Amino acid sequence: MEETLPNPSSGRILVIDDEADIRESLEALLSLEGYEVQLAVNGTEGLKALEQASFDLVLLDLMMPDRSGMEVLEEVRSRDTETPIFLITAYGSLEVAVQALKSGASDYFSKPWDNEKLLIEIARMIAKRRLETENRQLKRAFKQRYSFPNIVGKSERMLRVLDLVGQVASSRATILLSGETGTGKELIAKTIHANSPRADQPFVAVNSGSLPPDLLESTLFWHTKGAFTGAVAARKGYFETANRGTIFFDEISTIGPETQTKLLRVLQEKEFIPLGSSEVIKVDVRVIAATNEDLRRLVQEGRFREDLYYRLNVINLVLPPLRERKEDIPPLITHFFHLYSRENEKFLDSRRESVLQFHPEALQMLLDHAWPGNVRELENVVERAVVLATEPMVGFEALPEYLLQASGARIRLDSTGNLAPDASLFEMVADFERRRILEHLEGANWSQTDAAKTLGIPLSTLNQKIKRLSIDVKRRGAG
Repeated sequence: MEETLPNPSSGRILVIDDEADIRESLEALLSLEGYEVQLAVNGTEGLKALEQASFDLVLLDLMMPDRSGMEVLEEVRSRDTETPIFLITAYGSLEVAVQALKSGASDYFSKPWDNEKLLIEIARMIAKRRLETENRQLKRAFKQRYSFPNIVGKSERMLRVLDLVGQVASSRATILLSGETGTGKELIAKTIHANSPRADQPFVAVNSGSLPPDLLESTLFWHTKGAFTGAVAARKGYFETANRGTIFFDEISTIGPETQTKLLRVLQEKEFIPLGSSEVIKVDVRVIAATNEDLRRLVQEGRFREDLYYRLNVINLVLPPLRERKEDIPPLITHFFHLYSRENEKFLDSRRESVLQFHPEALQMLLDHAWPGNVRELENVVERAVVLATEPMVGFEALPEYLLQASGARIRLDSTGNLAPDASLFEMVADFERRRILEHLEGANWSQTDAAKTLGIPLSTLNQKIKRLSIDVKRRGAG
């Protein structure tokens, strides 16, 4: 049966051989397959070529006059452990092959070689190396995204959390993450995984509260065909998918009693039995669970197994709510400004850093807010501000209405319609803005479209300002 060669995608190959006929033969063979070929007449020239450029594979003659292929191989391997090297020689023997492979050769061919076999092995080796390179890049990208520098926080409480993350990441211990909704529990879980020995294995997140009990159980522990109504085919579960990696349970408090029992068995015995089967499946999975509930209270109320609670609570990391670490709000805002300015291609400097900042009084309002939705709520507010911003200094107009109402961020007017005597600087600025908008509205016969044009701002921005500044357009227009 004819074997299909992997696509070489124009790989670069270096041929090091002192025989002109061999060099020319290999050059013709490889070029026809789409490879870019460079030739070297001896070991010294080959080493020089390797210093000046990178190659996907090297074909190296074993016997050369200036220095042997073994010497060249050992010198290359002393500084480059990854480039595949195939040794080629007319003096084939098992001892030579073993010595070559021990010295770091990827494969070994005797003259005369089989062209088809050589091409197959070259294509396989290049494809394998490229796949390994891509995997390393993906791992670096994953770690870069979820590594410690990407967790923003300088408060003492967050620094303590990060210190614990550093201590427990390399262990096999089960971890329980406690904290209110939006405090970043999944981000911490991904950080632990990315900095653990399991980083190159799957990270599987399970939202326990979003699935009904029977579906959750079949999703976690795969089922056989016909195990229950609707099971038309066997299905691989999350635990098997996460084998040798990490499984993250969000809202662990919501799982039902039967699933709790099966989860306890996995934690204790490292095994489970699929639905509809008697087969025992062995797994090696690290469990990280998260909860916004008090599991101890649920245990006392009989809603959560006590033995499972203690299995999960080997290491407990408590994430503080944002209202208890207000000093983290400014750096978080900066982080999200950079993130969403790049995403929306708005207000970026030459280094692609965001130039946006909140007006001091708007920032103070954010600092004073209780943030019941924690970091997730703050992220949403900053993303909205980036989308709505029309200038680098972001004011109240880009903030959601509920924040303005909660903080009372309105212009306070006395009974005559004038600014209150004890008005803040922001109120003074806002009052000036209000008067200017009124002038343009009156000049445009209360046409908001025409007024927006004369003010030089989008109509949507004018509408937001009218609403924030409590300008009664309908009453004034009718008058």
